This record gives sequence, C-alpha cells and structure tokens, in this order.
Amino acid sequence: MPALLEISGLRKTFGGVNATDNVDLSVSKGELHAIIGPNGAGKTTLISQLCGVLKPDGGSIFFNGTNVTATPAHTRARLGITRSFQITSLLMSMSVLDNVALAVQAQDGHSFRFIKPARAITHLRDQAIKALSQVGLKNRANDLAVELSHGEHRQLEIAIALASKAELMLLDEPMAGLGPEESAKMVEFLKALKGRRTILLIEHDMDAVFALADRISVLVYGKIIATGPPHEIRSNDQVRHAYLGED
Repeated sequence: MPALLEISGLRKTFGGVNATDNVDLSVSKGELHAIIGPNGAGKTTLISQLCGVLKPDGGSIFFNGTNVTATPAHTRARLGITRSFQITSLLMSMSVLDNVALAVQAQDGHSFRFIKPARAITHLRDQAIKALSQVGLKNRANDLAVELSHGEHRQLEIAIALASKAELMLLDEPMAGLGPEESAKMVEFLKALKGRRTILLIEHDMDAVFALADRISVLVYGKIIATGPPHEIRSNDQVRHAYLGED
C-alpha cells in the first residue's frame, strides 16, 4: 500500500540527550502501526514532532507526499493529522456533542466569531452525532464531558478525531488509566477502525499492541531498533533484550 507518512532522519535533542536519533519510518495508508519502547525512549517526542508541536532539529516529515516538516500544528490538523493525548484535552464544561461539533466547525473553516453555537448548525451537528454514534457515545451527546468516565473520555477524543476527518490519527497511550473492561472495549473499537483510518499508536499495553498492530516499530534511546509484523517483533532477540523481556 502507498505510504501516507514518511519520516527520514528525524532528530530532536534536549540538553545533549537524543530524544529522536535519525528516525526513519514509513506508515502505509490504512495501517495501524504501533510504536513501543521503554519510558524515556522518545515516543512522545516523536509524536509531538509529527503533529507539529515540536520542531525537529533535523530530518524531514512527508504527509500524503507533502513536506510538512516546517508546517505548524494547526495547518497539519487541517491537512488531516490529529493527535490524542495521554492526558485528555477535552472541554469538560461543555457537552459531549459540543466538543465534537467544535472540531467539525474548525475543520470546515468556520469563523468562531459569532454567537450561534456549533450544535445549532445542522450539518455540524449531524456530523458530530455521526462520529459519536461510531464510538458508542450517541446516548451521552447532551451530557457534560466532565460526567463521562475516563474510558468514555478516550472514546470522545477519538470521536473528535473522526469528526475532524483525520486521515492520520496519532494515539498517545489510549489505554492509559483504563481498567480491564474499558481496555478490552477500546481494543475492539480500534479493531473496527482498522483500514478505515491510518493510525500511529503509542501504547505500553503489550496485549493491546500485539492484538491490534499490523506492524510494530521499537524505539529505544531515540533510535528505532526494529520494525516488522507482531510475530517478528515478539521473536526478535534484540527487542526482547531491550524491552519485552525474556518471557
């Protein structure tokens, strides 16, 4: 399949520490590609460079054939790159529906300088409801975001990504803080998204990673030491020594 995301020689240094050290990575359209590695490996730094929050010290990022290395975050979002965070970044005092409708509004390029709320605009509301239905939150549309469970916050973040018509979803530890039941629900939901969206997943839950990923890249001390399908990564001696352990 053609590559949606191409990274070449990406570098970012903090005080002499190479957070990303000449990272090369290719993610195909429709692929669910997982990035794993120990704490401090540079995973979140990598994601921050991909979404435009951090400027690389070197290297290049191509999205859909366009060089976006110097493109600001808000422009990348318009191009179809969206990120969910380890810590939710929702508008807790607003309704579930309004959180999603605002994302649709931003993607459509509407001005925010008016009194009429986004949910009152029919096509914005319809797109928001559709996204909430896809993640199983339609029945919570009129509830405040603060009233949702932690797992439902994760679902809402993904609904926002879907509503913004993101081609590439950067998911930064979507299982973080979830209980076993919520984690299983999230895994099933992400399975249903496979092939419909391109997903770059950072996750510490190895059961989830091996259940979901088409390919896995292992990042250790800023370097990718292996990339391949789950069965190859699981049996890779270097990866087992560096991260997965011997069991």
